Amino acid sequence: TVWQFLSILQEHFGSMAGANTYLTPPGTQGFAPHYDDIEAFVLQLEGKKHWRVYKPRTEAEVLPQFSSANLTQAELSEPVLETVLEAGDLLYFPRGFIHQGDCLPDAHSLHITVSSYQRNSWGDLLEKLLPAALQMALEEDVEYRQGLPMDYLSYMGVANSDAVDARRTAFMEKVQSLIKKLVDYAPIDAAVDQRAKSFLHDCLPPVLTQNEKAQSVYGFPARWQDGGPCDVDILITKDTEVRLLRHGIIRLCNEEAGVMLYYTTENSRVYHKEEPKFLEIDPEYTDSIEFLLSSYPNHVCVDTLPCETLEDRISLATLLFEKGILTTKKPLVQL
Repeated sequence: TVWQFLSILQEHFGSMAGANTYLTPPGTQGFAPHYDDIEAFVLQLEGKKHWRVYKPRTEAEVLPQFSSANLTQAELSEPVLETVLEAGDLLYFPRGFIHQGDCLPDAHSLHITVSSYQRNSWGDLLEKLLPAALQMALEEDVEYRQGLPMDYLSYMGVANSDAVDARRTAFMEKVQSLIKKLVDYAPIDAAVDQRAKSFLHDCLPPVLTQNEKAQSVYGFPARWQDGGPCDVDILITKDTEVRLLRHGIIRLCNEEAGVMLYYTTENSRVYHKEEPKFLEIDPEYTDSIEFLLSSYPNHVCVDTLPCETLEDRISLATLLFEKGILTTKKPLVQL
């Protein structure tokens, strides 16, 4: 299914994967020439489509952050690729490559475009990292809180950019020094965690195999009792062997409110239909979460989780199992 395909791609790329399907009648063109802010994979499903692909026109259009407006033929040079896709063919073009497709007179076209790597660049990481680094520097280093020179407006600015002035030189050196030192305050891992948190919110829920369903909470049907549905008890013991459903479905984040475990197993298949899914975790459980991550794809006994007590180990494993995060080596006995 497309869901399964996108689920695999998002895990491989570490970036949201999306898909759009396009049906075009014979002899017509869908969109005007343009470039996109995503890596695109075009898979031809039915019929034929004539494609022309053009390299970026300027350095500023290489790997763009945003898609372009519609372009005219007069704005384009010769294509670097011109081809006709038939059913089963695949075409890839990177961000910033201008493209246009049109149908031949004698055939319709049905294709699916799979996209990834939107806003997933070094610059996008730095957009989160640099403000956090500056805030930390302001809190911890008095040099960042010292006042600017009283007369700096008289020799700095565009109007003074060509002036030869020792005060300008000193000012520029000071700014460069502060920027260079900012690296020491950059919470790189925390910024990456925040991007991971956003990515997990973007993710489709994992597609489970039949074995995974049988070995997870999704293999526990509700039963009827006292006139209403009730869940079957989940009986995890110290000897139960468990592992993460998938390695990329969780992320531990240290936040002001506490330690949060973000996960994807309860995500909607509709983009951002629901808020991010997370559990607030007791800090004492972080070692156990990291242990499960490092042990994947191997199963481990619940008794080996590095919690203080057996009760804590069983409680944590049960909670993660109930959220679809853990699977067991063997289906649990249902009583």
